[in-house]
Amino acid sequence: MAKILIVDDSPTETYKLTGILERNGFSVLSADSGEQGVNLARDEQPDVLLMDIVMPGLNGFQATRQLSRSKETKHIPVIIVTAKNQQADQVWGERQGARAYLVKPIDEKQLVSAITAVLN
Repeated sequence: MAKILIVDDSPTETYKLTGILERNGFSVLSADSGEQGVNLARDEQPDVLLMDIVMPGLNGFQATRQLSRSKETKHIPVIIVTAKNQQADQVWGERQGARAYLVKPIDEKQLVSAITAVLN
């Protein structure tokens, strides 16, 4: 069972994502800030990380950049899950090291497909 870390400051989004992931057989951890997500990723070594962009403090782009450039976490694929649907945001997310970019509201099949793709 793959371990997924959700980094999102919205309890509602975290709840929705957790339900989808658990229904599809994944183990779930969550963090409500970029800083907490980076620390939890380092400590727990999840198989995949789902990252929101708009968060106070360390935003999702900054957290993704830290994770993708750190020796301890660069192997963990980051999937950005955000309401920001501009092409420029997607390009910037990929430049920070994200392996996929999904726009909220999340489609369950699309999310599971993206996770499966980065795991393989």
